[in-house]
Amino acid sequence: MKAIALSLSIAALALSACVETTPTQNTVLGAVGGAAAGAAVSSRDDRTKGALVGAAVGAAAATYLGQTSTPGQCYYRNSAGQRYVAAC
Repeated sequence: MKAIALSLSIAALALSACVETTPTQNTVLGAVGGAAAGAAVSSRDDRTKGALVGAAVGAAAATYLGQTSTPGQCYYRNSAGQRYVAAC
């Protein structure tokens, strides 16, 4: 069950990268997706802690890996881990 929830959260985050959003919206989407993933993979006793950690990591990742300041351009990573900018 945890694997399914995590897979759905990752898929939702990947698809949200295709939508043209503002940097603030990227951060919020990352935080919400991270909180859902964190809560899904945490144990019953640590679900709140997992959601908080997931939200923090998701917000940071969405801010760092989100869109550029140029409309219609996004950051991507190639298979070698190098960042580049291309059309969203």
